[in-house]
Amino acid sequence: MLYDEGGTGAPILLLHGLMGSARTWTDQLPWLRAHGHLYTVDAAGHGRVPPAELTTEAFVADLAELTAEIGEPMVIVGHSMGALHGWVFAATHPDRVRALVVEDIAPDFTGRTAAHWAALIHSWPQPFPDEQAMLDYFGPVAGRYFLRAFTSAPDGYRLHGAVDTFRAISEEWGTRDFWTEWKSLTVPALLIEGEHTITPPGQMRTMAEVHPDAEYVRIAGAGHLVHDEQPQAYLEHVTCFLNRVLP
Repeated sequence: MLYDEGGTGAPILLLHGLMGSARTWTDQLPWLRAHGHLYTVDAAGHGRVPPAELTTEAFVADLAELTAEIGEPMVIVGHSMGALHGWVFAATHPDRVRALVVEDIAPDFTGRTAAHWAALIHSWPQPFPDEQAMLDYFGPVAGRYFLRAFTSAPDGYRLHGAVDTFRAISEEWGTRDFWTEWKSLTVPALLIEGEHTITPPGQMRTMAEVHPDAEYVRIAGAGHLVHDEQPQAYLEHVTCFLNRVLP
């Protein structure tokens, strides 16, 4: 599902991370509208039917179809899975992307497994009866993130997709790398990594080194949800980048 979030000017597409949703960008929308016409999406498998094959290429094809109505090259601002899908989209459709913001994801997780992570999710006490239960369980930052992503029903809050789907998406990243797609890009890119990142050490810095027009920043005090954990630092770096790449 593609959502028109308002604003005027160049299109800016916001792509959420694994287990996120379009709503997880809520806090960033007001200041981003000053830079362009904003769009968000709910990725396949996140509140809607997943693709038949849970491959990155299938998600990118779905994204290409969802955004076909956007008539000029976009800036893609992506977090985690959304950032990966964004740069593979740019590699596949280079005429449709003018710049990239990549938040806390790297090209090569080969050998990693999601088995422990999936088991942890299966253990979550769903449904969570109310908002406070979510905040108590996940903490204030992740709690707000999941409140915006989960499905709300009379009995409480539940995941908006199947754990097995989320696991399969993540497991694919342990079987391959995406360096070829990244190295094919020439559009301007901003790489944002949290101090307490989930990415393999050094990869995001290397991404900047092998790219002809990329800037790398490391945000102190941030984990994987950089845009929510250190929102002011995120705003400042993204604003500076957008001022450079947009007319």
